[in-house]
Amino acid sequence: MPAEQGTNQSVERAVSVLRALGSGSAERRVSDIAVDAELGPSTTSRLLATLEQFDLVERNPMSGLYRLGLGTLPLATMALNGHPVHRASRMVLQGLAARTELGANVGILRGAELVFLANFEGTRAPKAYTQAGSTAPLHATAMGKCLLSRMTGDERRALLGPELEAHTEYTVTSHQALDDECEAVRRVGYAVEAQERALGRSSLAAPVVDSRGTVIAAISLWGPASLLGSLSVSGRPQTRESELAGQIIEAADAVSQALGAH
Repeated sequence: MPAEQGTNQSVERAVSVLRALGSGSAERRVSDIAVDAELGPSTTSRLLATLEQFDLVERNPMSGLYRLGLGTLPLATMALNGHPVHRASRMVLQGLAARTELGANVGILRGAELVFLANFEGTRAPKAYTQAGSTAPLHATAMGKCLLSRMTGDERRALLGPELEAHTEYTVTSHQALDDECEAVRRVGYAVEAQERALGRSSLAAPVVDSRGTVIAAISLWGPASLLGSLSVSGRPQTRESELAGQIIEAADAVSQALGAH
């Protein structure tokens, strides 16, 4: 892996190893880490040994497999708690999940992906495996559509590429259809995902803006499609959708105001 100008090759390789450990299964073999990090097995082993000394990785003495160490925990916690969107939205989302009994998320744009900052489960939401730092496709999520809504069609195409992957039979896979949904977000103030990322699950989301009116995040309510009712994609609210849309927009406004929006 050639180092780019202005980077330190050793640091770059160590980060590649940590990222490889953060994907896939909880514990991984050296050979699998090496493949994902695009490094040789011997280089990977040396880096793992060094990272283990600083408690950034751990080795299971029984299986010999490696996992992320607890030394990464205070770093991740400080990064998350220090993020302004996380600080502004945490209490709002907790209240939203309690009132609606659904799941409540907040996420931001990073590159061409949606990155989750927090997830709170309501009593009627299924067990979620969404963790802070996990990612999701922009075009197949209500939050992603909110984050894309202020871009032009050309900007969205440049960001997402020519092909939009189908995750279920309901996923929006054409840029024209995505353009229409982003226009609906600007018109009605929220986005809909009706079983587009996973069958049996739907969500509503609203954009969060900063003091300049720039969309910097989105929050969502999600749960079983049966609980959310029949969600439309035309911008015409149905009964359950209308009720939840009002709550998610109000919550997004509260977060936006905490971030300085007027």
